[in-house]
Amino acid sequence: MFRTALRNVLAHKARLLMTVLAVMLGVAFVSGTLVFTNTLSDAYQKSSAKGFDHVDVAVQPKYQDSQGDKVGKTPELTQALLDRAAKVPGAASATGVVTGFTAVAGKDGELVGGDWQSAGGNYWGTKDARYPLVGGHAPHGKGEVLIDSATAKRAGFKVGDTVRLSVDGPVLTPTISGIFTTDDGNVAAGGSLTLFDTPTAQSLFGKKGTYDEIDVRAAAGTSQEALKSALDKALPAQLVETTTGKQLADDQATAIAEAMSGMKQMLLVFAGIALFVGTFIIANTFTMLVAQRTRELALLRAVGASRRQVTRSVLVEAFAVGTVAGVAGLAAGIGIGAGLRSLLGSFGETVPDGPLVISPGTVVAALAVGILVTVLAAWLPGRRAAKIPPVAAMSSLHAKATTKSLVLRNTLGALFSAAGIAVVLMATRMDADAAQGPMGIGAVLLIIGVFVLTPLLSRPLIAAAAPVLRAFGVSGKLARQNSVRNPRRTAATASALMIGLTLITGMTVMAGSLQTSIDRLASSAIRADYVVSMANSGPLSPDVAKKLATADGVTASSPLRNGESRIDGGTQWLTGVDGAAIGKLTDLKVTAGSFTVGGTRIVVDEDRAEKHGWKPGSQLTAHFEDGAARRLTVAGVYEGNDMFNGIILDNKVLTPHLADPADMQVMVKTADGASDAAKDGLEKALGVNPAIKIQDKQDISREIGKMFTQVLNMVYGLLGMAVIVAVLGVVNTLAMSVFERAQEIGMLRAIGLDRRAVKRMVRLESLVISLFGGVLGLGLGVFFGWAAGELMATKLPTYELILPWGRMTVFLLLAGAVGVLAALWPARRAARMNVLAAIKAE
Repeated sequence: MFRTALRNVLAHKARLLMTVLAVMLGVAFVSGTLVFTNTLSDAYQKSSAKGFDHVDVAVQPKYQDSQGDKVGKTPELTQALLDRAAKVPGAASATGVVTGFTAVAGKDGELVGGDWQSAGGNYWGTKDARYPLVGGHAPHGKGEVLIDSATAKRAGFKVGDTVRLSVDGPVLTPTISGIFTTDDGNVAAGGSLTLFDTPTAQSLFGKKGTYDEIDVRAAAGTSQEALKSALDKALPAQLVETTTGKQLADDQATAIAEAMSGMKQMLLVFAGIALFVGTFIIANTFTMLVAQRTRELALLRAVGASRRQVTRSVLVEAFAVGTVAGVAGLAAGIGIGAGLRSLLGSFGETVPDGPLVISPGTVVAALAVGILVTVLAAWLPGRRAAKIPPVAAMSSLHAKATTKSLVLRNTLGALFSAAGIAVVLMATRMDADAAQGPMGIGAVLLIIGVFVLTPLLSRPLIAAAAPVLRAFGVSGKLARQNSVRNPRRTAATASALMIGLTLITGMTVMAGSLQTSIDRLASSAIRADYVVSMANSGPLSPDVAKKLATADGVTASSPLRNGESRIDGGTQWLTGVDGAAIGKLTDLKVTAGSFTVGGTRIVVDEDRAEKHGWKPGSQLTAHFEDGAARRLTVAGVYEGNDMFNGIILDNKVLTPHLADPADMQVMVKTADGASDAAKDGLEKALGVNPAIKIQDKQDISREIGKMFTQVLNMVYGLLGMAVIVAVLGVVNTLAMSVFERAQEIGMLRAIGLDRRAVKRMVRLESLVISLFGGVLGLGLGVFFGWAAGELMATKLPTYELILPWGRMTVFLLLAGAVGVLAALWPARRAARMNVLAAIKAE
C-alpha cells in the first residue's frame, strides 16, 4: 500500500501541483514571519545590550505612591546622591544621566529621526566612554552640541555646522562641536541622538541640578551584584532603587521580545487564514483524486486491502505532498523573511545589523504545519473512500450524496449559523472590552455555519445569474449547470474566496465608519482653527502659548495644561485652560449647568460626575502636587469624548501649584479662520520649528485616520496571501473538473461546440463560482463590520455605520477578475483537448 501511494503521487504530479503551491504559500507565510521577527528581535536585543556595556549598576528614582491627600511624586537624583554613589566601596566611577526629547531639523528643514526616536541627553565631562568622539570636541554651553554619526551622515552635517533643534518648543541654533558613535538602539533603528554638556541638558530638560539616572561602573574585581549590594546600603532605599546592568539588558531583551511577539502573533493570524483557506483546496483536491480512482480503490478492496489500508494510502500521499510543500515553504519563507527586512529599509526604517536568524523551531514549525495541514485535510476524503463498498465503487453507485447526508449537513449548518448570529448579536449588547471574546466565537460559528450551508445556498444564488448567462447561449447554460452539478465542490472553492473577502470587507466597513466618526468628533468638539503640539506628543514650553497669544491674526488661544491632584482620596488629572477663551475654542455639549471656567469654578465630564455624585453647585477639595489644597465648585457637567474629558479648571488656579508647568497642546483661533496664510503666520511666530505640529481639524482627522489607513493597507496586503491561495484553489478545481469531464467535453466538441465556446463555458463557470464566493464574503463582511461598529459606538458617540459602496463594488469586480484569471489555463486546456482521445477517456 505504501508503494501504491507513492506511485499515485508520482502519477498525479500535475494534479497535486496546485495543492503543493497552496500549502507552500501558507507555510512560507508562517516560516517567513518567524524568520523576520526572530531576526529583528535578535538584532535589536544585541544592539540594546551594547548600550549597557558601560553600566554595571543603574540608580533610578523610586516613585512614591499617592497616599491620603498627598499626591505621588518621583524623588530627585541630586548631585549629593551622585557623589555618595561614586564613593561607595567597589565603585570606579559614577555618571549622571539626563535624557529628553530633542527634535533636529535637517538642512531641508524637515524633522530628522522621526518623532519619539529623536532623543537628547548629556555628554559627561570632556570625555564620555559611552559616546566615543569621531571628530570635534566635547560641547560647552548652550551654543554647542554633539550629533550622532548616523544622523550626521543621513542629514549631511559636519563639525562646525549650525543646526536647528528644539526640546520643548523654542528653536535653538547651536553649532555642532563634534560627532560621536553610539550603540543606542533608537539610533540603530533610524532615530537621532543629540548631546549637550550636563548643565545645559539639565536646564533644557527641566532637571536643573538633578539627574534621571546615575550609572555606576564597578572597580576591577568587583561584581555587579556586589556593587549593587554596596549601593543599596549606602543610598536611601525610600528614594532610589538599583538595578544591575545585566538585569537592565535582560529586561530590555524581554521588552523587545514582547514587542516582537505582538507583531509575530498578528502575522501568524494571517498565515493561519491562508492555511485555513488552503485546507479547502487540499480537501477538494483529494476528494476529486479519490473520486477519479474509485474503481482502482475498489479493486484494491476486492483483492484484500482493508479500509484502514485504503485510508492510510491516501494519508501517505498527503504526507508526501505536505513534506514537499513544507520544505519548499521553508525555503520560500527564509526568502520572505530576508525580503521583509530589506523592505523596511525602503520605507525609511533602519534595522540594526545582524544575521538572518533561522532557528530550529522555525524549521520544525514549517515542516509540522505543512504536513499536519495536508494530512488533516486529506483524512476525510480518505476515510470516505475507504467506506465505499467495492461493488458499489465499481458501479459508481456512490457518486451522489444521499438525501440523509444532505439533510444532516444543512441542519448542522443552520444550527451553527443561528448560534453564530445569536452570539454576535448578544455581544453587541455587552461592554466593549468584555464582548471581544464572544464576538470572536460568534464570528467563527457563523463562518463555519455558512461554509456548511454553502452547497444549499449555491443553487438559488447561482440560479439568479441564469438570465445573464443565457446571453452567452449554450456556453452560458452549460456553465450554470456545471456550477451546481457538484454543490460541495463549488462550495469549497467559493468558500476559500469568501473568507478573504469577508475579512477585507469587514475591515473596510469599520475603517470607513471610524474615519467619518473622527471627522465629526473633531468638527463638533473643536471651534479652534488650529491645535499646536509637539511632534512626539510631549510637553510644550509655556513660551509657545505666550508667542501664539501675541501672534498676528490670533483672536483667542488657550494652552491645555495637565496637573495631578487628589480628590476624595483618589487621583484625578486636571486640565488647565484659559477660562476666558476656552468657550470660544471648544463646542462641548453641556448636559447640566453651564460651561463656565474661571476662578474656583470648574466643569466635569458626565462619567466622573456620575461616579462621584457631582452636579452643578457641588463643592470638592483638590489637593495639588505641592501639598496645597483648594476648594472648587462644579459649574457644569459636559459630555466627554476622546478629545476632552475629566476636570477642566482655570490655569490661574492650577499653574501656581505645578513645579514644572508644561502644556500638552495650545488651541488657537484666528481672525480669518484656517488658511495657508494663517498657518504660515503661526509657523513664523514659532520660528519654523521642526518639533512643533500646527494642525487644523482636517489635519487632526487625517492624522488619526492615517493610522487606520495604514492598518487597513497592511491587512489588504496580508490577506492578499489568502486571496492568492483562493485563486490557486479555483484553478485547481477547474483543472481537475476539466479532467473529470474529458469525455463530456469531447462529446460536446464532436456535436459542434467549437473551441471558443468551450473556453467561454469554463470561464463563465469560474466567474459564477468566484462571484458566488464574493457575494457571500461581502454579506458576511458587512454583518461583522456592523457588529464591530456597535461595540465602537459605546466608546465613540459620533460613530455611524457607513457602507463603502464604491470599494465593495470594486471587491466584487476583483472577485470576478479572480475567476476570469483562474480560468485561463483550465479553459485553454479544455479547448485544446483532442476530441477522439477525450471521447475514449474513462
